[in-house]
Parts: sequence; C-alpha cells; structure tokens
Amino acid sequence: MEKLQQRGLFNENGDIELSKRRMINGNTTNLNDFNNIKYSWTSDWYRQAMNNFWIPEEINLSQDIKDYRNLKEEERRAYDKTLSFLIFLDSIQTANLPNVGDFVTANEVNLCLTIQAYQEAIHSQSYGYILDTIASPEERTDILYQWKDDERLLARNKFIGDLYNEFLEKKDVLSLMKTMIANYILEGIYFYSGFMFFYSLGRVGKMPGTVQEIRYINRDENTHLWLFRSIILELKKEQPELFTEDKIKIYEDMIAHGVEEEIKWADYVYGDRISGLSMNMIENYIKYLGNLRSTGLGFSVLYPGHEKEPDSMEWVREYSDPNGIKTDFFEGKPSAYSKSSVIEDDL
Repeated sequence: MEKLQQRGLFNENGDIELSKRRMINGNTTNLNDFNNIKYSWTSDWYRQAMNNFWIPEEINLSQDIKDYRNLKEEERRAYDKTLSFLIFLDSIQTANLPNVGDFVTANEVNLCLTIQAYQEAIHSQSYGYILDTIASPEERTDILYQWKDDERLLARNKFIGDLYNEFLEKKDVLSLMKTMIANYILEGIYFYSGFMFFYSLGRVGKMPGTVQEIRYINRDENTHLWLFRSIILELKKEQPELFTEDKIKIYEDMIAHGVEEEIKWADYVYGDRISGLSMNMIENYIKYLGNLRSTGLGFSVLYPGHEKEPDSMEWVREYSDPNGIKTDFFEGKPSAYSKSSVIEDDL
C-alpha cells in the first residue's frame, strides 16, 4: 500500500503539468489557477456551491416558536434528538475537512473542500439560530449535548467519529479512503434520513421555518455528497490498489453498517409513533439510500428488492427542493436568493 504524503504549502518545485496532477500524493504548487484544472467537474461544482449562498437568520421562525410548544410528546422528542444529531455531525465535519484537505494534492479539489467546510459552519449556525429562537437557554443546552448524554446517539455518532480519529492517528492511504467513505455515508445516509423527519413535520404543516432551513442545508449536502463521490471515483481510477475485491468489501460493509445503525436509530427515535411515518416506510427508504450510495460508487446492491425509491417516500425528494415552497416563509431579501437547484437529481 502506497504511503500517504501530506500536502506541502510553499513549493516552488511543484508540478505544473496537468497530466502529473493527482488526487493524493501529488506534487502541488498550491496555486489556484481556475483556467488550468485537471478535474474539470470541479468548475461546475464550485459555481453551484457559490450559488447556494443563503443566510440562516433571514428565514422566518415565528410560526416555529408556537409550533414547538404544541408538538406532540413523541414529535418533540424526535425533533430534539434529530437536531442534536445533526448539530454534532455538522460540527465534526467542519473540524475534519481540513484534515482531509491536508492530504489532497489537487488544488482545485481543495478549493471545493474549503467551501464545503464553510457551508458546514453555516449549517451549525443555522441549527444554533433555530435553538436560540424556539428554545429556552436550558432547553438549548440539553438539546446541544444529547449526542453526548444519550447512549444510543453517542454509539451511533462514534461509528463516524472513530473512523475520523483512526485517520488522524494512522494517516495512511487506507484510513484516508475509509474516512472518505465515512463522509459519504454521513452525507448520503445519515443526513438524508434526518432531513426526512423534518419534512414529515412539514407535510402536516408544522415547523415551517425549520423545514425551510433544512431544505437549504439539504441542497448544500447534496453538493457535498456529489463532491465526495467524485473524489472517490477519481481515486478509483488513479489508485486501483485501493479498490481490490477485499477493499471494496470493507467499503460495502461500512455502508451496510451505516444503514443498520440508521435503522436502529430510527426505531429508537421515531418507530411507529410519528404521524405520517412508519418503521416499514423508514426502513425501506434507508435501505434504498444504502443501495443508491453503494451503486453510486460502482459497488454491489446491498439490499436486493430496494433498488427503487419507495412509492411511500416520494414526498421526501419533492419536499427537499428549497425552491419548491408555496408559502412565503421569508420576509424580504431572502426571496432574491439565487434559484439554484440541486446539482444532481439521482443523489
């Protein structure tokens, strides 16, 4: 297995020729030259991400203040725990992306990772704004730290967190690859499942401001998912030794483990207790996501019979469009935001 080399900073002897540029273990100058890029897809990604700009505090949460107090007990419990989960993982994403970038030697890809880290920080800001608006200081603190105090939630987050820590300790090529797969799982299964719950509240007319915040976060996460899938597929071409049969089995097992963790979590937090949702619907949806993520990387179908989006969950995709709102949750300037759509519909 090739040793992983950390990207340098000032390197006047770096390679200028595009043919020599590599995703990892390259010899980069770190010059951001937007006219000479090897990975041409980064140009579209960069512009899409920049068009996704939005300001959390300009989304109106006045109705959410009222709705939060009137949520059913199980809805409020699920709302708090799902929010706590999202807050923590967006925070750890913000912290970990620079660690990944330290070993990515394609400067155009590092530009994208920098924007992603900025957007993850915006997501944390968004969750903080929601909590500051709808909850008391005591409730806010309780929700923020449920990821630490709830054993189920802690165990679930440790799956991703431990993989990130393993990379920090080992800093080898395989642990970097596993970190990228973990990021892909987080962005493409964990987050999507969490967003689904908030959309279920939106379907019954509850917490409209939160739902709109989540729509904008969802749009960002869609681009992040697309970014990491593209990075992994480039590595598949450049580093075939990372995609031997035994390595692919490791990655598939990771995705399957993420799916099983998400199903157990959903049973604990939602079960059959949330109006408009059932565990059968949720489990089918999560297994579909697992298949979508696995086949998106050219791997196997992990759950035969779950290759298509469940009919009972089509509303999730429809609800995730941030520009599809029929009610003006905004006041003034935010309505002028760029009507930027998701970068790919099949994510």
